[in-house]
Order: sequence, then structure tokens, then C-alpha cells
Amino acid sequence: MKPPLRNGSLDDYQTPASALAILLPHLKKDWVIWECAEGEGYLSEALRKEGFEVVTTDIHQGYDFLKFQPEDFDIIVTNPPYSLKDKFLRRAYELGKPFAFLLPLTTLEGRARQAMFASHGISLLIPDRRTNFITPDGKGCGSWFLTAWFTWQLLEKDLVFQSCIQQMHEVIVGG
Repeated sequence: MKPPLRNGSLDDYQTPASALAILLPHLKKDWVIWECAEGEGYLSEALRKEGFEVVTTDIHQGYDFLKFQPEDFDIIVTNPPYSLKDKFLRRAYELGKPFAFLLPLTTLEGRARQAMFASHGISLLIPDRRTNFITPDGKGCGSWFLTAWFTWQLLEKDLVFQSCIQQMHEVIVGG
């Protein structure tokens, strides 16, 4: 079953709050987070509900991540358009701030991307299940691929395998 498309784009998939469960323990509460591909705002809203200060931009608001940056931010957290993932990754490395991008595991493929990762470094926070993205028609879509948080200057290990259920329980219960 193929996912529904909006304007022929596979980039219009929004991130549910549940995707943040494994990332939250690695974010510092005093950081200003830049969500640079805000879309419908599900990710930024979830971060704010967790008590984070969030600066949001999106190309549809006239702010192109590849050309613009806010004055003050400590980390970039986003689910970038997958068709632009290479450009987003290059730009994030250029900015020199920690980042966490929710990307398909297949992002590890390709010589140029592997060379970029080898040159700069990359760490992955890998969930134990696929993300159920919010689709253009508003219905959830069980992804046909596994995504992970591709991070830089954030994790102590290069690969972290995390149980989504345990982290969601800790976030909800507070323990």
C-alpha cells in the first residue's frame, strides 16, 4: 500500500509526538531548540509541552533552512524533507550546532553521504519500532521503513538502541 501524496510529494509527512520519546532524555531543558522544518507543528508543539523553548521556521513561512538561521538557538531538532536530507545535513554541519534529524535508516547508504558522516561524525538513536507518521489526509501511516534520530554532538555513543515503550512510559508517568 502506497502512502497518500499531497502535491505529488513524499515530504509531507508530519512527526507525531511519540517519535520524541527516545530523544527527550538527551535534550537539555535550558536549550533553545530550532525546529527548522515545522510543517504542521506537531513536533514543536510536543517539545513545548515538555517545557522546551522552541524557535520554529519552515520554507512555507518564507524561512528556508538552507539560507536562514535564527539569532539564538542551541540545537536543531527536526524531521527534514527527505528529498532534501543531504542539503539539510550539510547545512546543519556548517552551522556547527548539535542536531537531531529524524531520517530513514537508508540515509546511511551512499558514498557521498558516508563520506560526509565519516568526515564530521554521526550518532544514531534507533527506536525499536517504526514511526507512525501523520499523513496529509490526517490519518496515521505505518511507515514501511525504520527511521532513527541522526544526531551530532548529542549522544555519548555512536549507536543507541532505545525501547520506545519504556521511554514513553517514563515521559508519561514521570519516572
